[in-house]
Amino acid sequence: MSAPHRPGPPPRPGPFPGARPGPPPGIRPAPADEVGEASHPAVDAAVRGMTNAEALPPADQIAQYEAAYETLRETLASIDQA
Repeated sequence: MSAPHRPGPPPRPGPFPGARPGPPPGIRPAPADEVGEASHPAVDAAVRGMTNAEALPPADQIAQYEAAYETLRETLASIDQA
């Protein structure tokens, strides 16, 4: 004879599926005028590309966002290695 089924713990609350994590509660990004002139040419170009993608058809927007993502990923990886 087998033991009766015992349910496991209830599921833990978490972010909604597909939700991206944000900063912890109470943390806000610094205003742009307090950040200063910290910039990177590749990152600046990727941000401009995403901004310009608004005017493109949806299929072209996807390609632009993917290119910007790849640029940002490579840039962050190179910073981590430095």
